[in-house]
Amino acid sequence: MGIVAGLDSSPDFTRIVVCDTDTGAVLRQGYAPHPVDAPDGAARPSDVDPQAWLLSLGEAAGGGLLEGVQAIGVSAQQNALIPLDAQGNTVRPAIVGGDRRAQVAAADLVDALGGREAWAQAVGCVPQAAQPVTKLRWLAKAEQENARRTAGLLQAHDWLVWQLLGRPVRRTTDRGGASGTGYWSAATGGYRPDLVELALGHQAMLPEVIGPADAAGTTPEGLLISAGTGETMAAAFGLGLGFGDAVVSLGASGSVMAVHPEALADTSGMITSLADATGMHLPVVTTLNAVRTLRGTAELLGLPDLESLSDLAMKSTPGSHGLVMLPYLEGERTPNLPHTAGTLAGLRRESMKAEHLARAAFEGMLCGLADALDVLRGRGVEVRRIFLLGKAAELPAVQAAAPMLFGAQVVVPQPADYAAIGAARQAAWALGVSQGTLDPRTPPVWQGAAAQVLEPGDELAVGQAVRQQFVSVREQTHPGAFRA
Repeated sequence: MGIVAGLDSSPDFTRIVVCDTDTGAVLRQGYAPHPVDAPDGAARPSDVDPQAWLLSLGEAAGGGLLEGVQAIGVSAQQNALIPLDAQGNTVRPAIVGGDRRAQVAAADLVDALGGREAWAQAVGCVPQAAQPVTKLRWLAKAEQENARRTAGLLQAHDWLVWQLLGRPVRRTTDRGGASGTGYWSAATGGYRPDLVELALGHQAMLPEVIGPADAAGTTPEGLLISAGTGETMAAAFGLGLGFGDAVVSLGASGSVMAVHPEALADTSGMITSLADATGMHLPVVTTLNAVRTLRGTAELLGLPDLESLSDLAMKSTPGSHGLVMLPYLEGERTPNLPHTAGTLAGLRRESMKAEHLARAAFEGMLCGLADALDVLRGRGVEVRRIFLLGKAAELPAVQAAAPMLFGAQVVVPQPADYAAIGAARQAAWALGVSQGTLDPRTPPVWQGAAAQVLEPGDELAVGQAVRQQFVSVREQTHPGAFRA
C-alpha cells in the first residue's frame, strides 16, 4: 500500500533500495561510492570523516529516487566509532574497520576486567580489535586530549539516523548495533557504563536503545526514520532468517551466524553474542581463513582465478585421495590458534596431483566453517538450513561439497543488496506500527530471496567421512583445540 526505502552505508559505498511495503519487491535503486581515499598500500582508511557518508548518501538518493517514500531504514558498517564532544561535533574522524592499532588495547581490556570469562559474562563477547570498546581504550592511550573531549558515542547507523533527523537532542540506536559495542549486554538488554569508563577513563553519553519496530523519529518533511541497525543484522533480516536458519558467509575470512532465542555467553571467546533486528539473538562464530585459503592455493598452483581452481578441484573426488588441508594460514580464531600455520597432511605419491590439492583447499575451508557451525550446534543452536553467501558460494566446487560437509540443506541466494533490503523491511515495520496496521512483535512478511537449493542427499555419509578425516588430522596436529 506504499513504498519504503532501505539505505546501506557499507565501508566503501552507499546503496539505496526502494521497496513495495507489502511484498518487498525492489522498485528502484541508487548507488554511490564514498568519497574517501585510502592511504598508500591500504585497502581502505582506518579514519574516516563521517561527512563522506552523507555526501555519498546524497548522491545515491539523487534523481528523485526517494520520491513518494514514506519511511526509510538505515543499515551501516559495524564497529565504526564516532566520538562526539559536548556540542555534538565529531572530536576526530570516525575509527572504522578491524583497527590493528587497537590489538594491544584489546588485550589490556581483557586483563583489566579479569579475563575472557569476565567479559563473556558481562556482555557476551571478548574484546576484539575492531570493537568500539577497544577503540575507546586505544583512544584513551594514544590520543588523550581527544579522549578527554569525548562526551558522547555513536556508531555509523546511529550517526546517520541522527543526521537525517536534524541532530535532535534524543540520540537512538537499536539492539543489533548496541550488541556489537562491547559495552551493551544482549543478555540483560542494558548498557555497562562501567566498561565505557574502564576503556575511556570517564563516562560518556550513550544513545537510547529502542525496539526493533520503533521509529527513531520523523523528519520535518514527514519521512519516518526507523531504528536502523548494523549490516550483519540488516542482511539477516533482508534474507528473512528464522529459527533453524544459519548463514555461512564466505569472504577472505568466514563467519557463521544463526537466529537463537537467547544470548549465549561463551567463555572461550569463539561465540560473539549479538542481538538481531527482530528482538531475538544472533550468535556469530568467525574463522580467519576462508576464501584466502582458496586464493593462496590458486597462486601456489599458478592458476589465474578461483573459477580455474574450482574446475580443477572437480576433477578430484570427495576426500581428495586422503589429502587434508588445515587452512589456518593466518593463525585461526575458531579454534583459538592465533600463532599457528596451515597444515597439509596425507601426502602420498597418488595424492600428489594438482586436482587433489585444489579439492583439499575447498574441503579444508568448508570443514573449518563446519567446525564453526558445530560450535553453535554444541550450544543448542538448531541448524536445519544454511544460507551460503559470498561470490565464492557460486563456485561449483563449493556447491558440490558444502551440503555433504555441513550435513544440511544449503541455500545459495541470488546476489542482492540484502542489508539494504533488511533496512527497508525494518522501515516498513515501523511505518505499519505507526499506522496501526502491523504488530510491533511481528515483522512484515516479504517474499523470500530467489535462491538455488542444494540437498546433501545420498552423499551425506561421504561428507561425514571427509569431516572425520579432517577432524582426525586436526586433533593429531592440535590436540584439544576445541576444548575450553
